[in-house]
Amino acid sequence: MKHSMRFKITFILTGLIIVTIFLTWLINRTFLSNYYLYSKYETLNKAYNDINSLYKTTDDDILSEEEVLKMDRISAKYSVNTYVFIDYYVPGLLAFSYPAMEDIGERQISQMKLLLQDYIFPGSNPNVKDRTLLQKTDQYRVFILYDQQRDSSYIDLFGTLEDDKYIILRSNYESIEESVAISNKFLAQIGIIAAVIGTFIMFVISKKISRPILELAGIAKQISNLNFDVKYKVKSKDEIGVLGDSINTLSYQLERTISELKQANNELMSDIQKKAEVDTMRKEFLSNVSHELKTPLALIQGYAEGLKENINEDAESRDFYCEVIIDEANKMNNMVKKLLSLNELEFGNNQVNFERFDIVELLRTVLESVEILFKQKEVILHFDQVEPIFVWADEFLVEQVVNNYISNALNHVTDAKIIEIKLIEHNDVVRIAVFNTGERIPEEELDKIWDKFYKIDKARTREYGGSGIGLSIVKAIMNSLNQECGVINRQVGVEFWFELDTKS
Repeated sequence: MKHSMRFKITFILTGLIIVTIFLTWLINRTFLSNYYLYSKYETLNKAYNDINSLYKTTDDDILSEEEVLKMDRISAKYSVNTYVFIDYYVPGLLAFSYPAMEDIGERQISQMKLLLQDYIFPGSNPNVKDRTLLQKTDQYRVFILYDQQRDSSYIDLFGTLEDDKYIILRSNYESIEESVAISNKFLAQIGIIAAVIGTFIMFVISKKISRPILELAGIAKQISNLNFDVKYKVKSKDEIGVLGDSINTLSYQLERTISELKQANNELMSDIQKKAEVDTMRKEFLSNVSHELKTPLALIQGYAEGLKENINEDAESRDFYCEVIIDEANKMNNMVKKLLSLNELEFGNNQVNFERFDIVELLRTVLESVEILFKQKEVILHFDQVEPIFVWADEFLVEQVVNNYISNALNHVTDAKIIEIKLIEHNDVVRIAVFNTGERIPEEELDKIWDKFYKIDKARTREYGGSGIGLSIVKAIMNSLNQECGVINRQVGVEFWFELDTKS
């Protein structure tokens, strides 16, 4: 029990209450008297300044009814007794400016006469005892004294106004020590009651605080046993609510992580199972390469043997044989180069150099280089982009993509024989699309055209010398640039596209 949070909270808060009350009591006992004196002095000073300001506005010794009313208000405001005497004081004669002589009795006049006389001639009033100077300025002095005749203590301000009138401001200071003692006694009694009540309240409240913590501890224990179904119902937005929300998040993250680990383990098992499939794919790749090389090798061998055996002795036939051999050798050479380039791209050996260049200028350069092919095939080109569009990419790799797309379009354009190149800007990306009229690609084969050696129409591919590697190279280049590419069947043809960033 002594180690519980409930007990600790109750003990700490009760201790804080007791310490706070004790410090308050000690401060009252030590400083309250001095603070009271200081407050009285400030009150007298403000009253003096207000009265002095009032007398500056009058030249008469006797105040008007309105001025008397103002003096009454000042006295009431600061809770002081105010006496202003005319400056032609002589022994035995007492003249009041405020209050009026008719407003005070003979006994009070006699007392004020002795009081004023004692301030002008110190020691002349036997009733004044223990007079102590508190403050002194050029205009007045403040005293604390005991008036034996009245059996009371007072704080008096005695001084002169700017028109040479005497002023006495008196404030009662009766039994300040007794008042402080009563205040401290009351504070001590209230403190004991507050400590008892506070302890009880803290004990009840701490139970409310500790209950959700114990609930969270139970949930954490269940989570440690991999039970992720338990959740803390967040009822507040305080620290407990934040902790509960964090535990719920932790439970979700742990569940997801364990799920991901199981999935990764399952994928690892699948990878192990697919190891044999990889070997099969490797063998297929070698088979495809062998098959692609087999035909040109057979042609080269056949025509070379024909030349050797002089099957046709005329010069025209020998030139034809030589052209076939050279053509097939070039096809083999191009395919090997493409395979090497594709290998570098797929294994990350090809360094990508990002730079800013005008894609429109690159397209025009490529189109100019193949302009003769457009004329030979009587193809109509639509490319209307004039304004430059600057992109960030590897210019050499992008040129390969453009060459592959345009060569592919030239090889497959039919019907109206139209090739259109469009540039579509969206946000920070530009899409370059190459469209050609002709036969559409079967929907089930759209995803396969990016595979190595895949040919939709093998006879036609062989006719224009295709190897089935060009689009694989495009896909590998776009992957290395972290950009997208794709193909769309249009109503009268096919459109290949790729995207590039226009901002760094």
